[in-house]
Amino acid sequence: MKTLIIWALLLGGIAYGGAKLYLHHKVESGLDSAVIMLSPYAELTYKGVSSTMSGKLTVNGLRAHIKGFNDEIYVDRFGIDTPSFLTLLELGDIAAGRRPSGSEFPEYIGFIVEGMRVPVNADYHQRIYDLGVDMLGAPPDISEPGVRCVGKYGLSPAALADLGYDEQLVSFAMYLRKSGSSELMKLTASIDEMWDAELDLTLAHDTQAALTKDAIASRKLSQLKFVLTDRSINERVSEYCEQLGLSPEETLQARLDALHFLGESNGIVFDEYVIDPYKEYLAGKSTLVVTAQPSKPVNLTQIGLYKPSDVPALLNLSATAQ
Repeated sequence: MKTLIIWALLLGGIAYGGAKLYLHHKVESGLDSAVIMLSPYAELTYKGVSSTMSGKLTVNGLRAHIKGFNDEIYVDRFGIDTPSFLTLLELGDIAAGRRPSGSEFPEYIGFIVEGMRVPVNADYHQRIYDLGVDMLGAPPDISEPGVRCVGKYGLSPAALADLGYDEQLVSFAMYLRKSGSSELMKLTASIDEMWDAELDLTLAHDTQAALTKDAIASRKLSQLKFVLTDRSINERVSEYCEQLGLSPEETLQARLDALHFLGESNGIVFDEYVIDPYKEYLAGKSTLVVTAQPSKPVNLTQIGLYKPSDVPALLNLSATAQ
């Protein structure tokens, strides 16, 4: 009996090792093809591929040098997270067309980026910031001290340097899970020594519409929870605004102006149920929690049909500072 168990474990280990080698070979072959296809636009290199029995597959040590720029992007790991190693093999079969197109996707799937390093003085970073400002039509208040120090239109590379950052170390993940007639989406993002953010969405959809070309539009928001945790950015901003000559009251107003701009850009005028907790968060609370619990699911593509001042009530939007 003992011998049988040993042989079973040995054969299982050999099978797992062979499957792992096969999976890594297929992924590396696909990556090498992508490197060749992208070569006119960027130079890509990576250190290797790894996977775990728990179902995570990552490409490690990715370096990207975009043509026309001097500085590179470096990512520690990026890949997918699934329920098991077997799921990884099944996804590989689906991608290769060896399973029917109607095959069910796993219980959940996650897309992850860990340790993306962006130097604040990178030339592509400045280009991205400039493009963002241009898309806003070069706002007339762009050069005002309050706008600059709170990042109303995004923090510029120069402002990030003044805030004490040499680079931005970014991690991001998106998980999708199906639960009955609803879809659950979780987004997490963090920038080292700046902030952590987590967004949970529950999306309902019409079963019939989901079978048509209007599948995406059929998704409706049932619940939302957004958690923002300060990792030193609030204190840095306050000190930076003070260096630029703003009083605490002027800094607070600049932060509120930035919040209003964010809301109006998304068709929302925030009311006191969000603004007052946000003030508490800026005053020293470490975490801001925003929730939306509409009385019935809301189609987010139709938010623009409502008056921005009515949207908080429509979404039953509120916040707390902790």
